[in-house]
Amino acid sequence: MKNKTGILVLMCLSMLLSYVPWYNYSAVSGLLSKQYHINPFQSGLILSLFQLGYVIVVPFTGWLADRVGIKRVLITATFATFVFSMLFGLVSNGFVSILILRLLTGMAAGAIYAPGMSLLSNWFEPQRRGTAIGAYTGALTAAYAGGYFLAAPIAASFGWRAGIVWSSLPALIGAILLFWIHESPAQSRLAYDGAARPVAALPRLSPSGGYAGPGIITLSYCGHMWELYSFWGWIGPAMVASVVMTGASLDHATRYGGILAAIIILIGAPSSYLWGIFADRVGRLRSILIALVCSGIGELVIGWTVHQATLMTIVGFWVGFWVIADSAQYKAGLTEMSEPRVRTTLLGFQSAIGYLMTVFGPTVFGAMVKNENHVVNSADAHVWWPAFSVLAVASFIGIIAALWLRKVPQSRFMNGVAQPIAPSGQ
Repeated sequence: MKNKTGILVLMCLSMLLSYVPWYNYSAVSGLLSKQYHINPFQSGLILSLFQLGYVIVVPFTGWLADRVGIKRVLITATFATFVFSMLFGLVSNGFVSILILRLLTGMAAGAIYAPGMSLLSNWFEPQRRGTAIGAYTGALTAAYAGGYFLAAPIAASFGWRAGIVWSSLPALIGAILLFWIHESPAQSRLAYDGAARPVAALPRLSPSGGYAGPGIITLSYCGHMWELYSFWGWIGPAMVASVVMTGASLDHATRYGGILAAIIILIGAPSSYLWGIFADRVGRLRSILIALVCSGIGELVIGWTVHQATLMTIVGFWVGFWVIADSAQYKAGLTEMSEPRVRTTLLGFQSAIGYLMTVFGPTVFGAMVKNENHVVNSADAHVWWPAFSVLAVASFIGIIAALWLRKVPQSRFMNGVAQPIAPSGQ
């Protein structure tokens, strides 16, 4: 398929299906903790090693995709994600085997998101790129919610293995859909709109103009990723604990806590798309700053509401909307500050550095829950506000870096002051 709209729809569908296994572990962690005596620190370590697998692979896949083709990398990685996630559900039998198979699943998934965004950025001009990548990120967010939606209720009724197996199968369909995708026929020539600013007055793109812009936006992205993936990884167990506090059984809490967490994450799907439209019109830096402030406020509040499941759900909706709203704009902004010939490579490095924060974030969160509550199963924890407050600190770091980026000349390209236009023929 070579139609822009068709490409976007198929890419979003493939992403929606491919990343369903991402949080299927979180959806069943309460049952796994009970069966294999996995404590909150170990659970956080499993989440972090999954992210480490992503970090190990993603910079190399960006480099590889720039050389052998994005489509080939996407199909291989999506199919591998299905295989390793399925093996987790079928053969794992304790902490060590779960850790290894989740690491391998994360490594496979690491070759999907950044190459997919690069493929879309080659099809869509900057004036529409934020919306396109926002839709793609929205599909990713819906996939994360899908892991909870599928795995939690199935696991509660038929066991955790059934929950993992059924939430792994969508990735196989996602790999099949990618065979209908075509890469953009024009990827190298970039022109500028002289109506916005004379060409001679424009800053130079990376790499010829240096890496200040890409470096600083990546620093802001690090704060964003710490809060985002710690929140997504732990909102499920936190909601389960909140439902347990109402007097519900662990099975009941796993089912309904997982569904509530899925809805909280799913709210981020339309926010990514809508915020992409907003960013395309008013500038990416402004949209990033607004989202970081709003998510940070919610993270300061939500940990205090754990004893009131209804109130915690409401605050969770707020955080769920804002914590992902700006995610695509870090990627779109990076593509606008860099030349097409290095675009996928830079996206890969940004993803790797940002996802490195997600290796530490969930583990730190789990360690704080364990130390504050002295429990084996996170479902029995009552004190959550210190762990959630650390996420607000991460959002503050993102804000400081975004303010710093405003002083860098390359940021003009993502502020709507001087926008690259699409190459002819796209």
